[in-house]
Amino acid sequence: MTTPASRLHTLAHWIGIQPASTATRIVQAFIGSALGILFTGAVMHLWLGRNGGGGGGLPLLIAPMGASAVLLFAVPASPLAQPWAIIGGNTVSALSGILWMKLIGDPAYAAGLAVATAIAMMSLARCLHPPGGAVALTTVIGGPAVVGAGWSFAVLPVLVNCLLLVGIGWLFNAAVRGNYPHRAVAYVAPPAGSVGYTIADVDEVLAHYDDLLDVSSEDLDTLFRQVEGRAWRRLHGVIRCAQIMREVAPLSPDARAQDAARAMEAQDLQALPVVSAEGHVEGLAGLARLAGGGDVIGAMDLSPCIASADTPIDEVLPILSGGRYREAIIVDAQGRYAGLITQTELLGALWRGHIAEAIAHTPV
Repeated sequence: MTTPASRLHTLAHWIGIQPASTATRIVQAFIGSALGILFTGAVMHLWLGRNGGGGGGLPLLIAPMGASAVLLFAVPASPLAQPWAIIGGNTVSALSGILWMKLIGDPAYAAGLAVATAIAMMSLARCLHPPGGAVALTTVIGGPAVVGAGWSFAVLPVLVNCLLLVGIGWLFNAAVRGNYPHRAVAYVAPPAGSVGYTIADVDEVLAHYDDLLDVSSEDLDTLFRQVEGRAWRRLHGVIRCAQIMREVAPLSPDARAQDAARAMEAQDLQALPVVSAEGHVEGLAGLARLAGGGDVIGAMDLSPCIASADTPIDEVLPILSGGRYREAIIVDAQGRYAGLITQTELLGALWRGHIAEAIAHTPV
């Protein structure tokens, strides 16, 4: 039975309302696209203007560059907006259109084959770019000047347009976002066999997914991890590093290997922080590295995991479970050494939170 609610739900799928964009992103997209198209058009005008008054009737800018600019400046994190997608996708599409126009010669028949071939070739080259379909169509129905240019049209203006647009896009996005070409936020994945999923699981699911999602597996992984952290805080509350850290006695930079090994044994630890007289962390000395003797300076890890005392432990969890680190050195607001968290303390806090949750949900 169809109800008003179900009809509204179906209508919502047809409308496909997109997530709201922030004012900052709208302004950035406005300025970036204006600069990108203006810069590309100006360079092409100077270039073609000096080579025969307009380049034999060829357009300064091909219309699909407007669609490329939408992706490049409005959704620069999209895999469809990355440099290879824009440059490779549009150029491959132009070549596809030129090929069919040469083979058939009639735009009415070449148009469909040009767009279809462009999609197939972009997919094979892993540079799928929606404006590429419009580029393929342009090479077929663009008129005598475009058709007469033949294979060179794929280079000038298509390839040159793409290079210029991506160049200004790279400079602009790097200035306002600092992350283009897009890179997913670094995340230390859990070791194989641990509880939860790995990024390999995400890749496997995407490989069997019927639709192409406009997001990379790395971005999905980062998103899922952040959702997991939010859910954990909602269930257990925020537990900060200061609440579970151990106030262990650190090593001084001039300590000998034998003394450091005895200090670790006395505190039942496999590693100890190396801290200066002023309280600043110099590194982390591990028992395995001290086997060769000498002093701790020559045997310590100079890039240990360091977290502030007010950091929620769910942010430390993926780091200590990633295999690279087994301990996190905790510092206070001034950056001075405060304590140490090992995997044991972290697992103990997680287990206590699990027990508390189970008790809270047990019927009386």
